[in-house]
Amino acid sequence: MAFIVQRNPNPHSDADRAAALANPGFGRFFTDHMVRIDWTQSDGWGPGAVLPYGPLTLDPAVSALHYGQLIFEGLKAYRQPDGSIATFRPDANAARMARSAYRLAMPALPTELFLESVQALVELDQAWVDDGPEASLYLRPLMIATEVGLGVRPSNAYSYLLIASPVGPYFASGVKPVTVWLSTEFSRAAPGGTGDAKCAGNYAASMVAQAQAQQQGCDQVVWLDAVEHRYVEEMGGMNLYFVFGSGSTARIVTPKLTGTLLPGITRESLLILAEDLGYSSDEAEISTEDWQAGCASGELTEVFACGTGAVITPVGQVKSAETEWTIGDGGPGPVSMRLRKALLDLQTGRAPDPHRWLHRLT
Repeated sequence: MAFIVQRNPNPHSDADRAAALANPGFGRFFTDHMVRIDWTQSDGWGPGAVLPYGPLTLDPAVSALHYGQLIFEGLKAYRQPDGSIATFRPDANAARMARSAYRLAMPALPTELFLESVQALVELDQAWVDDGPEASLYLRPLMIATEVGLGVRPSNAYSYLLIASPVGPYFASGVKPVTVWLSTEFSRAAPGGTGDAKCAGNYAASMVAQAQAQQQGCDQVVWLDAVEHRYVEEMGGMNLYFVFGSGSTARIVTPKLTGTLLPGITRESLLILAEDLGYSSDEAEISTEDWQAGCASGELTEVFACGTGAVITPVGQVKSAETEWTIGDGGPGPVSMRLRKALLDLQTGRAPDPHRWLHRLT
């Protein structure tokens, strides 16, 4: 599709953009443009447009505001050593967005249109992609229901949007392990629910438990299964990994997908990358009892969370209403950090890409 391009008449100055890139934080600054593609039941997907970044005008009665038909994705664009820009496995993000759309009775954006939207925006706003250590351009595709009316049914109109925000190192002063809280009072998702869809409602429902974790002096909440509150699912908005053993014989294990946790793209990639590095990797059910006993015996040596934002975040300590324990020596583990470096090196073009995960944009 050829995108209609309407350039922003008042883009950020070079000085303002440089100031934003010097200390971007996460989601604080946005590039000069955004993508919009509208869908209607009668005409399907309309023409794509790259527009000046700015507010949306929505009727108070649009479906998204009342019935929560809102899905989104997250991926990054990285400056490569030769100055070009690439993104990591965008086809996987497109496929997951299509699955989320199906679960919420929304139209699926075709993969090619998803990829073209990313390329159109990054080509225009490529000056926002910094080449500093761990710097990247975070891309946020989203889709909302835009039909006006209060009938409880799937909307007959939707808008796909794509915005971009520069981000720097997730850990500005170095990678620091987090302390996590095991939530037994709240559940993120139940069998048959929307746990494996990336929809806004999942995140809204998680905030009370995250606030509880912070009240307990923890950085993040860990979700357990909704039936027994025993089996580990994921951490906040990230998937979890457990490292058994050490050195070349280390084995990494992540909770298996049951339909109640998000199938993370970083999660899937690490299963493959671990094998490339000589580790064995697997998916399995892991209970909180297994977690605590493994740390006590020394069999379980490291735990880390993974996701687009922080790549890999070590977990150093666990707390619950009944007990608490430390993982290893409480610091970042060597397997976690080796995996983190390997993934970042691949994404930024400093290491070979044998699986052809990088998608060149410029």
